[in-house]
Amino acid sequence: MNNNPIGLFDSGMGGLSVWKEIRAALPSESLIFFGDGVRCPYGSRAESEVLKFTVEAVERLIAEGCKLIVIACNTATAVAIDYLREHYADIPFVGLEPAVKPAALTTKSGVVAVLATERSLSGRLFVQTSAKYADKVQIIKSVGHDFVEIVEQGEECSARAEAAVRAVIEPIIEAGADRIVLGCTHYPFLRTTIEGVIGDREVEIIDSGSAVSRRVAQLLDENNLRAAEDHTPDYRFITLGDENYLKQLQRRAYGCCSKEKA
Repeated sequence: MNNNPIGLFDSGMGGLSVWKEIRAALPSESLIFFGDGVRCPYGSRAESEVLKFTVEAVERLIAEGCKLIVIACNTATAVAIDYLREHYADIPFVGLEPAVKPAALTTKSGVVAVLATERSLSGRLFVQTSAKYADKVQIIKSVGHDFVEIVEQGEECSARAEAAVRAVIEPIIEAGADRIVLGCTHYPFLRTTIEGVIGDREVEIIDSGSAVSRRVAQLLDENNLRAAEDHTPDYRFITLGDENYLKQLQRRAYGCCSKEKA
């Protein structure tokens, strides 16, 4: 048994979508969430920058005593996960990658869309996974332009959000996609808006949150790191942003997606 916390890192608030899944699945585990908040978004940054930022965050989480670390950012995973596993071999890491496999295995139309950042779509993990199914399904790659910024600013239910989502989703549906993979942890916060644009069309939205929580549980068991069942969990939040950003992280972790309810 190990009552030390699980650490999660994201460029901003998006990783809270993963934080919520882990909190629900593992109620005895303490969690420390590190949301950068200052240098977000990472999606169009140079790989060297993303690697530097991610290593800095991991060092901080290790200093906080984290027993396992979730890179709750698809872009950071794409750039840094191999480096982290090599250089911090004593720490189990869980990364994020677009859920191409379940989408490819369940599509009826044979067309799957993956929404992600530029860096995630060019990363090794996505390229390798996509290649496995390229001869079976058509995979449409699409960048969620302005999606991260909308979520960071709490505007998921705004006209701006609907316009941004519609500009990306409509062409995907017109191309025949019946599975849309959310390949960035910020994107699930726009799920309601995405569903509104999809309407009554038979299109399923898939994200990686529940799969990540299952992988965390598996690694805890494999490494004998589970917290005691009667352990009272502690939830902490870290950011490079100001006090207002920290409060937003805390409110959104426990509340709803929209700014009004946060």
